Amino acid sequence: MDKSIMIWNKVISHTGLFQNIISDRDPKFTSALWTNLHNLFGTKLSFSTAYHSQTYGLAEIMIQTLEDMIRRFCAYGL
Repeated sequence: MDKSIMIWNKVISHTGLFQNIISDRDPKFTSALWTNLHNLFGTKLSFSTAYHSQTYGLAEIMIQTLEDMIRRFCAYGL
């Protein structure tokens, strides 16, 4: 739960709250951390269909965007 609160304080409070995350069932987004985040923020986690190239691309873009945002906020010590 501590990491969930840190992500809220350091990232989402600056960028705004997401409403839905589309995941390709990557363990990053099915972990206890992300389950806590979804419960804390009231957001929804949607899973893409296996081997569906269009949703796979969307999930990969979203993952990369989130990783970039978190990396930048950590680099600036926010």
